[in-house]
Amino acid sequence: MTINYRDTEIFFSSEGEGNPLILLHGFLESSKIWDDFVPSLAAHRQVVCIDLPGHGKSGCFNEIHSMEEMAKGVKEVLRNLGIEKAAVAGHSMGGYVSLELSKIFPTLLRSLTLINSTPEADSEERKNNRDRAVKLVSKNKNAFVKMAISNLMLPSSSGKHKAEVQNLISEALEMSTKGITAATKGMKIRTDNMNLFSNLEIEKNIIAGKEDPILNYKSLKKVAITGNANYFLLNGGHLSFIEDKPTLRKLLHLID
Repeated sequence: MTINYRDTEIFFSSEGEGNPLILLHGFLESSKIWDDFVPSLAAHRQVVCIDLPGHGKSGCFNEIHSMEEMAKGVKEVLRNLGIEKAAVAGHSMGGYVSLELSKIFPTLLRSLTLINSTPEADSEERKNNRDRAVKLVSKNKNAFVKMAISNLMLPSSSGKHKAEVQNLISEALEMSTKGITAATKGMKIRTDNMNLFSNLEIEKNIIAGKEDPILNYKSLKKVAITGNANYFLLNGGHLSFIEDKPTLRKLLHLID
């Protein structure tokens, strides 16, 4: 299904009924990352998966896709579905978008789950890396995609999940240069949401990967403690939906 947002199509799916759970993917991903999770979840509740702007089957509407603008696109999908309150879980960039949802629409979230994600803003080093990424994408999109996804887990883990990682890369290669750079620029300019996260009076969960090369699990544990959130440590790196699928599935079933 699709809706029109800022003269652009946003793709989404909805299965099951009652107590909505919204699943948001990360950078260079699409709603397909949830395919193995939806059937069992949708047997008990409504599960909505959305392709964020510039990803999957959704189009681009700007040169920069800020997390705030992406969140507004998500809200438009939920408005179309008649959803006024929902649990939201986001992987990596999807977590950033989830935080903006809670900021802009404070009564929307019943609970918030950050998967391999953080409420903290980019460090200066990370912002510089984003700038380099934009330049690399414009010169050689394919090389960037392959490198970026391969760097999300340790070599030992990527070998174990070779087929799934290759599938993720193949799908990401279908993305436009504009979509990749718009999201990269949007992530760079996002603000620090640590205070927002700490002050949210809802169920909050942080799910970390023990070998995540992007977000250190010890740092995420400190974020969880400071933000009064539940903390769960999974095996593998940044791609928990691939590397520790059974545990992540159990945790998603526990979300109210």
